Amino acid sequence: MSIIDVKNLDLFYGKQQALFQINLEIEEKSITAFIGPSGCGKSTFLRTLNRMNDMIANVEITGEVLVDGVDIYDAKVDVERLRKQIGMVFQQPNPFPKSIYDNVAFGPRMHGITNRSTLDEIVENSLKAAALWEEVKDVLKKPAQGLSGGQQQRLCIARALAVNPQILLMDEPTSALDPISTAKIEELLEELKSSYTIVIVTHNMQQAARISDKTAFFLSGELVEYDDTSVIFQNPADQRTEDYITGRFG
Repeated sequence: MSIIDVKNLDLFYGKQQALFQINLEIEEKSITAFIGPSGCGKSTFLRTLNRMNDMIANVEITGEVLVDGVDIYDAKVDVERLRKQIGMVFQQPNPFPKSIYDNVAFGPRMHGITNRSTLDEIVENSLKAAALWEEVKDVLKKPAQGLSGGQQQRLCIARALAVNPQILLMDEPTSALDPISTAKIEELLEELKSSYTIVIVTHNMQQAARISDKTAFFLSGELVEYDDTSVIFQNPADQRTEDYITGRFG
């Protein structure tokens, strides 16, 4: 069953068109990977799914992005609530200059939760879900910047999970990490997909092949091909997909 349904999406930066007629359905409680060369539009498209592009001047979007049947670009949509429903983790770990505890508690506090025992429970559960609790449970008051890069990224995942989203968007979440930290994040995503819908942009095709259920290949702002990951990597329908996957360009 699809949770995100994108219909005839075009995106313009001023007069320059960056995305062309994107049509895509994303199934709930699955991992969907976006692949393609740099500048192909995959991160731009990812940001349309929780209206992060609203923050960029002169962006114009036409078409529909339906989440649970609601067009998120409708004027009546509460963008803050939308971003609670659809969390985001970025390429570089970006913990706030606060304690580990306060990083995770930040979102719930913003949404009005002040009870200490409730916050304690949310922080613990979120850190457990992000496979970080055992490593930090005795140092929760220490600055988040003291963690390793891989730990910081898992903290950012915990922070996103703390507001109980349905969907987690991830823009190259392991590109700044070493292979061991990358493996931990991949393992974590496999566990999280039983509870969350995950959409990941990755330059690492092996990663897409390892962890995703479906893969979308973007090129020059177009969605060239979208199918089960095994089909995309073993029997793509479009020659451009095969050329990219086999390293002929990109």
